Order: sequence, then C-alpha cells, then structure tokens
Amino acid sequence: MASYKRILVGLDLSEDTEQVVQRAGELGKAFGAEISLAHIIEPLTFAYGGDIPMDLSEVQEQLQTQAQEQLAKCAGKLDIPAERQHVVLGQPATELHRLAEEQESDLIVIGSHGRHGLALLLGSTANGVLHGAGCDVLAVRVTADDQ
Repeated sequence: MASYKRILVGLDLSEDTEQVVQRAGELGKAFGAEISLAHIIEPLTFAYGGDIPMDLSEVQEQLQTQAQEQLAKCAGKLDIPAERQHVVLGQPATELHRLAEEQESDLIVIGSHGRHGLALLLGSTANGVLHGAGCDVLAVRVTADDQ
C-alpha cells in the first residue's frame, strides 16, 4: 500500500462534508500525512451563461466569504492551518488537479454520491477529478442519514 504524505481534500460543503472530512482525517492520522482542504466555487457567469444583465460580483464575494467560513470550521476539526485551506474560483476538477500538482499531493480525497442513470451520464465532479489526476484519488461514498 502506498504511503501518503500530502492529502488534498476536495469538499463541496454540503451536508455530506462531515463524512469526507472524517475519512480524510483517519487517513492523515494513519499515514502521518499533511492534509489540505479545498472548496471550488464555479463563477456565477458559468452557472448563468453570462447573459444576465447584472453585476454578480457582490454575490460571488458573499459566496466566497461563506465558503471560507465553512471551510475553516471543517479545518478546525482536524487542526488544519489557514495556509492549507483553499477557496478557489473555477471549474472543480481542473482546480483540484492544479492544487494537487502545486502542493505535490499524492492523494486527492473527494465525496461521491454514487449516482446512476441520467446523473451518471451527465458527469460528476468525482468522475472529472478521477480522470486527469496525476495522483491517487479516493472517492468516499457518502450516504444519507436515513440509509
């Protein structure tokens, strides 16, 4: 089994984030690895096609501030310092690949809902991260509380 030294954890900051953070913490402890957390925010112009005649920069800033606060809470559970907490604007898979390479990560940990059918055909962030990563990728199967 590989020995991991630097683990990058990609979080969507949903209700499932806790499961991914917990698993990453267990891996970090087992390998004595340094853990970094990342949340990627897609620019609102991507989401709305840039056709809306309004300035979305203030909304984008609010989203980034909220994400930084949520990420800091997650980081506090694993004692991860601020310099290893990243809120980045961009396309999730691309930015996680870039961060992993920049930090010389040897493992990327992400959550996966294990979707099937139409959701799988439309693609997913987990699939995008897996295909194109320059290191190992662990997709943590997140489960709903009622399962």
